[in-house]
Amino acid sequence: MAKGSPSNEVKKIGITAKKESDFSEWYTQILINSGFIDYSDVSGAIVFKQDSYFVWEGIQKTVDELFKKTGVQNVYFPIFIPEKLLNKEKEHIEGFSAEVAWVTEAGSSKLDERLAVRPTSETIMYASYSKWIRSWRDLPLRLNQWNNVVRWEFKHPVPFLRTREFLWNEGHTAFATKEEADAERDPILEIYEHVLKDYMALPYVKGKKTPSETFPGALGTYSLEHLLPSGKALQGPDWHSDGQNFSKAFDISFLNKDGNKEYVYQNTFAISTREIGVMVATHSDNKGLVLPPKLARIQVVIIPIYTNENRDQVLEYASKIKWSLQADFRVTMDDDDSNSPGWKFNQYEMKGIPVRIEVGKRDIEAGKAVLARRDDGSKASINVGELNKKIAETLESIQKNLYDKANAFLESNTRVASTYEDMKKYASQGGFIQVAWCGSDSCEAKINEETGLKSTNMPFDAQDKVVGRKCIHCSDIAKHIVNFAKSY
Repeated sequence: MAKGSPSNEVKKIGITAKKESDFSEWYTQILINSGFIDYSDVSGAIVFKQDSYFVWEGIQKTVDELFKKTGVQNVYFPIFIPEKLLNKEKEHIEGFSAEVAWVTEAGSSKLDERLAVRPTSETIMYASYSKWIRSWRDLPLRLNQWNNVVRWEFKHPVPFLRTREFLWNEGHTAFATKEEADAERDPILEIYEHVLKDYMALPYVKGKKTPSETFPGALGTYSLEHLLPSGKALQGPDWHSDGQNFSKAFDISFLNKDGNKEYVYQNTFAISTREIGVMVATHSDNKGLVLPPKLARIQVVIIPIYTNENRDQVLEYASKIKWSLQADFRVTMDDDDSNSPGWKFNQYEMKGIPVRIEVGKRDIEAGKAVLARRDDGSKASINVGELNKKIAETLESIQKNLYDKANAFLESNTRVASTYEDMKKYASQGGFIQVAWCGSDSCEAKINEETGLKSTNMPFDAQDKVVGRKCIHCSDIAKHIVNFAKSY
């Protein structure tokens, strides 16, 4: 066997924390030790390395293509927002005021007006919308930005899940009527659902936010909610019905067909790099990353196993396999002599490569190769002529298996509480707790105060269960079914 002597520093790479007992430390080790990200010299801001940015590019490309099919087009607005614009919509900015980063100087000169570093773009975009929209013929206006935003949170930063800078899409649309605006909700949410389920292998709970959790300035927020392995909930992509709140503040008006002035109805929607953190946390294990095949930068890694005597023969065989696969898959071969095959197995498991192909002298003699799955660790000896077909089937199987496991976890950790005592008991177990609620903000606030639980959303598929139920807290007639959870 050709053996190298990897440095002590490299040999130490591994996961020492356990997902089930120290989720926070495990999650950080997964991201750093796999080379998925790196920390930067700016607190709370991370470096997206090749594999993590590839994931974001895959999300972005898929969402963008589907947006364009529905008529949403891309634009770009400045990252700097004058303070006077930010202050035009008081209710909206109050939700971000503590997180806004300000530019106050340029060189040695103080600016005449502070500039906010974009926490979100409503205010600067709508100043332009008020100029662009004059007539009913200018509607609908359906624009989107792919950009970065800065929210200078002072809580403990967590890569992807809570960072001071993150990437996302910002959809900002305007319509002549409320009916047209409302009709946009389901098509946009379905785009996000497609990416979550079919690309990221992530389940979710779709529903409407309670009024107290609605996006600042919006009439209603509709979200896709996740459950992390820690038992905490985290909000995913969302869509907001903004009504005429912004159009009245920014005078985004038009003359209708009768020549009368009206204000537009608006929506906003987004998916962010937070989803990458959810994906990593959900699927990965104590060996390292586990990546869904559709979003893995490398889908297949070939590991030749050879001695000094048969090195050339094995490498030639492995190279032919690589050549036969590369038209169909994202494939690489590791023929580095400085590390042993065993070390490479561990390294690529750490990096989450979905499929590993092992080839050695016996495989050459049999005309086969060993296929190893990252998700369940199983191995099979495959005829080389059937390798392409078998890898395609395996990648599809891995994608499905990851979703099914995550969905089973979500379902088994969603509990229905019929009494307040049950709700308090379930609170210590983590997961979603589904209860009946009267619709009162005070009841919602009391539940949060007394249990530490926060409402996530009112699931669409559970609202028919409210009939005949009483509020979990005050025992008045219930109006909604709500999921509560401890959350990030």
